[in-house]
Amino acid sequence: MFRADYKKRRDALRNKIKNGLVILPGNNESPCNYPDNTYKFRQDSTFLYFFGINQPGFAGIIDTESGEDYLFGNDVTMDDIIWMGPQPSVKDMAAEVSVRNSAPLSEVKNIISAALRQGRKIHFLPQYRYDIMLWLEDLLGIRVAQLKEHVSVELIKAVVDLRSVKEPCEIEEIERACDIGYEMHTTAMRLCKPGVKEQYIAGVIDGIAASYGSMTSFATILSQNGETLHNHYHGNILEAGKLMLTDAGAETNNNYCSDFTRTVPVGGRFTSRQKDIYNIVVACHDHAIDFARPGQTWKEVHINVCKVLAQGLKDLGLMKGNIDEAVAAGAHALFMPHGLGHMMGMDVHDMEGLGQVYVGYDDETRPSEQFGLGSLRMGRRLQEGFVITDEPGCYFIPALIDKWKSENKFTDFLNYPVIEKYKDFGGIRLEDDVLITTDGSRFLGKKRIPLTVEEVENIMNE
Repeated sequence: MFRADYKKRRDALRNKIKNGLVILPGNNESPCNYPDNTYKFRQDSTFLYFFGINQPGFAGIIDTESGEDYLFGNDVTMDDIIWMGPQPSVKDMAAEVSVRNSAPLSEVKNIISAALRQGRKIHFLPQYRYDIMLWLEDLLGIRVAQLKEHVSVELIKAVVDLRSVKEPCEIEEIERACDIGYEMHTTAMRLCKPGVKEQYIAGVIDGIAASYGSMTSFATILSQNGETLHNHYHGNILEAGKLMLTDAGAETNNNYCSDFTRTVPVGGRFTSRQKDIYNIVVACHDHAIDFARPGQTWKEVHINVCKVLAQGLKDLGLMKGNIDEAVAAGAHALFMPHGLGHMMGMDVHDMEGLGQVYVGYDDETRPSEQFGLGSLRMGRRLQEGFVITDEPGCYFIPALIDKWKSENKFTDFLNYPVIEKYKDFGGIRLEDDVLITTDGSRFLGKKRIPLTVEEVENIMNE
């Protein structure tokens, strides 16, 4: 069973903040198409990280000065018991996560109002659900439109610092998610045959995630039009000679995530042209795992991987000129307009809602505005315990090719006559989840999902 020391986490946060109250709202049920028909409940990750209560209608307060913690929620009524069965009391749930003080949710306002009268600082994080924004407006007297201006940057930085380095229990849980991801992707490979509808395969692998864990870690991307980076349309019938890109992951019952991508040939055999591009992406993928280690910035890993991509494309005649200069200029981004990876953990894009500039960057490493590099979600120096996705790709996006060609963009580095011949190619992305270790990095999961041409073709033709 997953066991985290929530009190230890709250104490660590208290040591970083040192003044005022930290309020961490949990999530409420979210209606789908009418009030009683709700989406599957997903708790707020930061509330879950510090308080461990995976039920709707709760909030927590951490008093950074007195050392007290508070859990707020409402005990169930008899009507609730009739529909939901017996439920533990709020006091019992609080005791399970080492919180001594529990009270009905309405009591939050009394504590916050008293703190405001005393001139104490109230720390809160960026919010993404409007019901919680309205609740905070009522508690704090700050209009919803102004909440962003009052978010505690001090709290954001403290939470990011704590959640970025994964505890052993978290790594074990991510490994469980990766094992589910392995079954999802190997199943997709076996089902990838001409005449099969994308929707069928997407539904099967989503069902695998649900059968072993809480749900998928994000909406599954599965398409034979892989040149669209986040293609959630599943209405195509698979055609021989095309490539099927599947970007999918699982979320465990304890809400830790996996995120994998594989690209496979419809029908089970790569064409020679597909192999050429595919093997370049494999080389990029493997270079990242070899290059990543504590003390190295992920931005440097990304840039080095882009050089591997550019050199491979130059060898095929799609690029030309000096590779270092081409990558510095951003010419390679025609083929890879996204970043190499992102932090991962309890959120598949871990803590992204707190502000990517705080999660993936710091005072040393700043985001770029260059096309392609500007989409790198994670750039900062790596530390032991970080979990990051390694996801290089190579895409032939007709609209982007036409645009750059019409603008005569990077003609010193891009061989447009050859590129034109690839406009019907699609796209390839390969993604694994990587743990930064003491002196390097390693893949997460008991078994690596088939990756090489031989491995992929073998499993598809068993």
